Amino acid sequence: MDVFPLLAQLNTNLTVGERESVKKQLAVYLNELVLHDFAALVQLLYRVDVPEKNVKAVLQENPTEDAGSLLADLLIRRQLEKRATKERFRSSDETSEEERW
Repeated sequence: MDVFPLLAQLNTNLTVGERESVKKQLAVYLNELVLHDFAALVQLLYRVDVPEKNVKAVLQENPTEDAGSLLADLLIRRQLEKRATKERFRSSDETSEEERW
């Protein structure tokens, strides 16, 4: 499964139900990675830029929770943070092309 198109959906305005659907799909995929391809999981978390300390903290604080769901929350949160950052800089960048040079 290519998870990046799924994560790209988070850059659109999703309803609460659509976001939950993305989270459930991510959780299933992430659980598969935890069980069968941990190296791919680590690589995915690195590519999405989820801090290792956040992963460790969330998993240690919630040992009885579903790991896939917890990791999906972290991925979604990170994607939304990146989206907000892009929008903040895009809206504050109202200078003309000439002024930028």
